[in-house]
Amino acid sequence: MTDDVLIVHGGTPLQGQIRVRGAKNLVSKAMVAALLGESPSRLFDVPRIRDVEVVSGLLELHGVKVTAGVEDGELVMDPTNVESASTDEINVHAGSSRIPILFCGPLLHRLGHAFIPDLGGCHIGPRPIDFHIRALREFGAVVDKTPEGMHLSAPNGLHGAKLELPYPSVGATEQVLLTAVRAEGVTELRNAAIEPEIMDLICILQKMGAIITVHTDRVIEIQGVPRLYGYEHKPIPDRIEAASWAAAALATRGEIEVVGARQADMMTFLNVFRSIGGELKITDDRVAREGVSGAEGGIKFWHPGGELKAVALETDVHPGFMTDWQQPLVVALTQARGISIMHETVYEQRLGYTEALNQMGATIQVYRDCLGGTPCRFGRRNFMHSAVIAGPSKLHAADLRIPDLRAGFAHLIAALAAEGTSRVYGVDLIKRGYEDFEAKLAALGAHVERP
Repeated sequence: MTDDVLIVHGGTPLQGQIRVRGAKNLVSKAMVAALLGESPSRLFDVPRIRDVEVVSGLLELHGVKVTAGVEDGELVMDPTNVESASTDEINVHAGSSRIPILFCGPLLHRLGHAFIPDLGGCHIGPRPIDFHIRALREFGAVVDKTPEGMHLSAPNGLHGAKLELPYPSVGATEQVLLTAVRAEGVTELRNAAIEPEIMDLICILQKMGAIITVHTDRVIEIQGVPRLYGYEHKPIPDRIEAASWAAAALATRGEIEVVGARQADMMTFLNVFRSIGGELKITDDRVAREGVSGAEGGIKFWHPGGELKAVALETDVHPGFMTDWQQPLVVALTQARGISIMHETVYEQRLGYTEALNQMGATIQVYRDCLGGTPCRFGRRNFMHSAVIAGPSKLHAADLRIPDLRAGFAHLIAALAAEGTSRVYGVDLIKRGYEDFEAKLAALGAHVERP
């Protein structure tokens, strides 16, 4: 498909200003939460990305009226007339997103039954949904697996449960929250994820009338309530997109101001960015407003000149170094002097993209061993989950095929940093999580075009 190709003329530093909107990993879940309310919800600063289109389609299939609000980026969801959707209609969305699994709890509360198709998402590991199903059964759901997907029902309603996650999974924590808020009784979730997007989802549910307590040591307690109402909410900014542009600034020796980026959600990344040798300046909303009426804060990232420094990192759940930050940053690390180590502990198959970087002139070796940090759950399971990056390397143009969302943006950064003209295939996948990325590239002075 020639229309899914981007021609990138690399070697030009990216310079300028772009803006990030609400976090992809929160917005789609906030849209699902609207199903639980008995009145309309309004979500602001919603990015125009493929995942929002998918969830909007799924909500509409179930009778939710989804419309654009008055403000740019405002979404209004009216769940007054929630209804069943046909299996065939839902299956149209199979493979396009993993969000359907999160519809289960809300639909069981509203309709007494739910269906989820085979699940897609990025190909970075199996991402088993076993815990989702196990948790739903603990709440009282009956699950019937069929070739086309899973049918769920709750003949006796849903009831609170005591649950413990084997790993603090974000998706599993969201599942429990969205199911427990209207389940009868108290739910206790141990070893829960506590990512900023999870906390923001809890804020939304509390606005709707939920009673949720976040205790120490990853324990979340949810006291079920009989009904919830609509919300109005501006989501936290997308810390993954912000970090991706920061890495692009480093890799291309440029300067990018990311308006809307928030320091509190990115402190771990900002520390690493500085350790490598990048420079940054943070402006909060209050300071911005004092200078310009209606101005918005953000973070400016730039390469100060000279050489970048190698670093040893491992990804981890929050507050550790986020797994979605590693691919863009590894591209920047190919330009750092010395040996850098990236130990991926969240997803077991997330280093496949480095093969393309090597074809462009990088020197990256992947290993099965747990390097540069503590042993992780993949250490003895034969997964290539540690990378050693030797730099600096002069990158040259290549034809690239995007394997998944975050690796795709990493490939795009590499093409921008490389000398010569690259062809990047499958770029439409980037639209799943990066709003208007081609327009933003143009605003930063990148030389890119469609064939």
